[in-house]
Amino acid sequence: MMWTTSEAAVSTSEAKRLGRELTPVGAERTGNRDGSIPEWQGGLPKEKRKLTDARIDPYASEKPLFSIDATNLEKYKDKLSAGQIELLKTRKGYRMDVYPSHRSCGYPETITERTKQNATLAKLSNDGSDSLDSALGGAFPFPIPQNGAEAVWNHRLRWQGLGRIEAYQTNFINPDGSFYGLGQEQLALTPFASTKVNSPREANGVQMMILDMMTSPPSRNGEVLLVHYFLGNKANNGWMYFPGQRRVRRLPALEYDNPVPGFENLETADQYPMFAGALDRYDWKLVGKQEMYIPYNNYKFVAKRKMSEVYQGLYPNRDLMRYELHRVWKIEATVKPGMRHMFARRTFYLDEDTWMLMEADQYDSQGKLWRVMEATIYPAVELGACVSQEFMSWDLNANRYLGEYATQESKPTDWLAGDEGRIDPRQFEPEDLRRIGAR
Repeated sequence: MMWTTSEAAVSTSEAKRLGRELTPVGAERTGNRDGSIPEWQGGLPKEKRKLTDARIDPYASEKPLFSIDATNLEKYKDKLSAGQIELLKTRKGYRMDVYPSHRSCGYPETITERTKQNATLAKLSNDGSDSLDSALGGAFPFPIPQNGAEAVWNHRLRWQGLGRIEAYQTNFINPDGSFYGLGQEQLALTPFASTKVNSPREANGVQMMILDMMTSPPSRNGEVLLVHYFLGNKANNGWMYFPGQRRVRRLPALEYDNPVPGFENLETADQYPMFAGALDRYDWKLVGKQEMYIPYNNYKFVAKRKMSEVYQGLYPNRDLMRYELHRVWKIEATVKPGMRHMFARRTFYLDEDTWMLMEADQYDSQGKLWRVMEATIYPAVELGACVSQEFMSWDLNANRYLGEYATQESKPTDWLAGDEGRIDPRQFEPEDLRRIGAR
């Protein structure tokens, strides 16, 4: 792997804004003019929590301020994405219930202090690939981004602990409301999220590793997918174990617009989750900030209930989804001359307080909106940080959508598994896949 050098992001004087008029991770501390977006005051505090404890929704008693639907979307369209507008216009009964805004997301001091250091330290490569050249781990690399690629790296390296153990379904929903779920148990380890790592090299260039074990339906039980995501200009490594063949197969290209295996051509490798993988095929433009209605504090949506109560018809149950007004960074990605990708253009909206990608619109080569994605977010108080797990992806051409990382019927996600040593890094070796699949 080659690592080259580029210029540091911001000056020392500019970096001093962090923790002052900017939050420690780069958001505007103040609220907006009319108070509909409040001042950031640190987010919800970190708390001890047993894995079996139900999450307490501090905003459960609140009622919607108003709803947006096809009859009134013109009034609010300056605070909506093209994808949101398309769903409101074309999906009968689709609505967005807007609640009071709460800036509930903060981060541990160890993470924010290293983020401040990264402001003048982190660099992208100068070889045109927009790969990460230098940065401290366990932090956001570019809290004051100077271009779109830097902002997207903040999303890729969003801090959600060192690793997690999760059980979930990927739901494939048909227009008539019928669906089936692909049951999975997954281990995710993020070596570069460690505060002991001071450069990409110290993490062996690895951003994240996932070990995904299929549990249902019976026809797919025992399949195992292993993926290594890298920080440098290197393709993802992917392997899959097929129990019927009792062999491990190296996946030729689990990146860019190649389809995710077994997902019926409804999702590309770099859509999972929301956006992952190399940046080198696009020019990334940082358009700027805007106010937008996005999912937030989605305790109710992810709470335990029957999956059939959540995923219905052309969209998830609107009674369960909460939207709030927040500031987002808007990024436009356009395929570079001489490069190819099935999405010729993409528009991303990143929450300013977490750098999480909340809304994503994907366009085809004719400029037509093709796939629309939306994420959820809630505070995991045991981490002292917000997490984004479940997301939806609509394929407008196929008239179907996916509900990804759906945990409503599963055991709770162990967000502290990596921090507390419940994940063995040796499990992420391809040589171990056959043993894992045969359990």
